[in-house]
Amino acid sequence: MTPKKVVAIGCGPFNLGLAALASTVDDLDVVVLEAERELRWHPGVMFDDAVLQVSFLADLVSMVAPTHPLSFLAYLHDVDRLYPFYVRERFHPTRREYEDYLRWAASRLPSVRFSHRVESVRWDGERFAVQATRGDGKRITVHGDDLVLGVGTEPYVPDALANLPSERLMHSADYLNRDVDVEHVTVVGSGQSGAEVVLDLLRRNMSGGPAVSWLTRTPVFAPLDYTKLVLEMTTPGYVRHFHSLPQDKRDSLVAEQWRHYKAISEGTIDELHDLLYRRELLHGLREVELRPGTAIRESRVSYSGQAVLTCTHRDTGRAFEHTTDLVIAATGYRQRRPVFLQPLEPLVKRDSHGRFVVGLDHSVELAPVVAGRVFVANADLHSHGVAAPDLGIGAVRNATIINAVTGREVYPLPKRTAFTSFTAPGDSVDRPVA
Repeated sequence: MTPKKVVAIGCGPFNLGLAALASTVDDLDVVVLEAERELRWHPGVMFDDAVLQVSFLADLVSMVAPTHPLSFLAYLHDVDRLYPFYVRERFHPTRREYEDYLRWAASRLPSVRFSHRVESVRWDGERFAVQATRGDGKRITVHGDDLVLGVGTEPYVPDALANLPSERLMHSADYLNRDVDVEHVTVVGSGQSGAEVVLDLLRRNMSGGPAVSWLTRTPVFAPLDYTKLVLEMTTPGYVRHFHSLPQDKRDSLVAEQWRHYKAISEGTIDELHDLLYRRELLHGLREVELRPGTAIRESRVSYSGQAVLTCTHRDTGRAFEHTTDLVIAATGYRQRRPVFLQPLEPLVKRDSHGRFVVGLDHSVELAPVVAGRVFVANADLHSHGVAAPDLGIGAVRNATIINAVTGREVYPLPKRTAFTSFTAPGDSVDRPVA
């Protein structure tokens, strides 16, 4: 039997997890193409003390195949760190350790090909033809029955800040890649990345470093809602319920549920407050201000060369200007719209907001002429809800894709995943995808 050929584009944790789960399936051939020379995971915010916001069980495979040879526990055993991890008694690995795990897994998967930049994707009438350029400059074409898009997101800077020149503006994704040698730094945005940047700036401030301002639209610097029953909204049970709803309802729910994936971990908030408390005993430091409920309307550069933000205090409606030497936009990410997809665009169905129309099995709705399928990884927040970017759903999503591609239940999917009943009585939505 000829194996099904799947081409996965992009080697982040989700497509790497797909390759890992596929590596033990005989009738499935997955090739992962990645433009970069090696796997790097958010290097611009790889703080030494940063930890994952999810358990080690949210690895590449464990939530559907806990005995898989590429699990996080297998990694710890292989590098002889299983006992130190056990004695540490913390379920959340450090971010640096998680990256090392990903690199370990990638090194054991010959299906992952780095330095392969995809240039175009076409449907040739029978298969997808993926044209890529290798690191040595040679152009190749890889054919696949199905595609999985895992190109991830890109840093987003809102229009209100976009007019600032690069010497006065950076995205938080680049924070550790650039020097911050100025007298006043302003961080805009209050998610986890913004909080970690502020935490680092506060430490610098206490050692004589720059003044720090932290501005955000949200009414408070809010903690992630990671209480146990709320976490059930990241389970397959809630995903199935969410996908069954009309799109306008889904959009309104995502807007309401921002604290499930855009807020700050409680530990980081505690560290921030502790630093603010301790700096009260120090004197002669540059100013620190935290100002929530502040909307940035526009920005410009003053005659003296500083960045000037025109702001509105949301509670009072009062307008004011804020002057700073450098703005760090911790304003999140948005889905990439890669150029290589342009040849497929006439065959792809999008909604009124220009987003993919995504089925419950994570496949994109295509024109009937296309016999193959295109699946997406972490481009389905609008269709699958707040679990979409969560590492804990990655293995389940990939198992769903593998089952769909092979046409059989290679990996049994979890059936009872939450104590909460998300549907109305009598609804039959809360069933696993075969």
